[in-house]
Amino acid sequence: MIPDTLKQLVEATDGQREAEWEGRRILIIRAAWGELAISLQGAQVLHYRPANDSDDWLWVTPTPQPIPGAIRGGIPLCWPWFADESPDGKGPMHGPARTAQWRIDAIDEDVSGSGVEIHLSPETSLHDQLTPNAVVHANERLLSVELFTRHTGSTPVKLTGALHTYFAVADTHRCRVEGLAGARYLDKLEHFTEKDQQGELGIRGALDRIYQSNRPLILDDGRRRLQITKQGSDSTVVWHPGEDLPSDTPASVGQRFLCVEAACTRVDPVWLVPDGQHLLATTIVREVA
Repeated sequence: MIPDTLKQLVEATDGQREAEWEGRRILIIRAAWGELAISLQGAQVLHYRPANDSDDWLWVTPTPQPIPGAIRGGIPLCWPWFADESPDGKGPMHGPARTAQWRIDAIDEDVSGSGVEIHLSPETSLHDQLTPNAVVHANERLLSVELFTRHTGSTPVKLTGALHTYFAVADTHRCRVEGLAGARYLDKLEHFTEKDQQGELGIRGALDRIYQSNRPLILDDGRRRLQITKQGSDSTVVWHPGEDLPSDTPASVGQRFLCVEAACTRVDPVWLVPDGQHLLATTIVREVA
């Protein structure tokens, strides 16, 4: 589910082009295999719909914050820290990557024309020792996002982050996340109390949990089942604000999304040494019956 203004830009595209949406430059691709839109603020995937699916896979608020605020929805890149875990406790929520300007370094189309791979990098330095790059791959059956970090400095650095995916769903309360049964998690709504997941996860209200899990998952919202796999992550974050919606999220769409995130958190931070590197990635495919 994307805003009508963004949908109109996508539908007016034949092939690939850059356009402006809500004051931001975006790359739009509309091809035989499907549709893709990426904001160059944050290298953030906003829209993906394969040609054989009538519904968007990602959700974006219809009332995003004006620049320089972040866009709620799609797949924000949280880097080089997750949530409020900046080293000095004063950095922006989820780090600077999601509001920074990024450039397109390359757009590689599959030889058969059945998909595309986009390479992006920040226009300016975001860290004194770490350098990120992002790669987005989309075709008629999958969407993947890779966030690659290289250590170019001289001292070890603690890295956390997330691919903060907002999935478009028919109704949050009808969703089930399969694959977390038995996993330990920290409940952020109860002061990080540690608990065990009993059975599969159903969504009944507000939740904010860090699961200690790297398992493949299935998100079932009653109309389709999406398989979610990841690399470089031992934390899975599941989040929905319940009725206490953020100011940029109208009540009319408050039950149309669920966040299921590949993450490195306080549970599993990555310590990068000089010349070290780390890959955080998520891949989404529709489960075939």
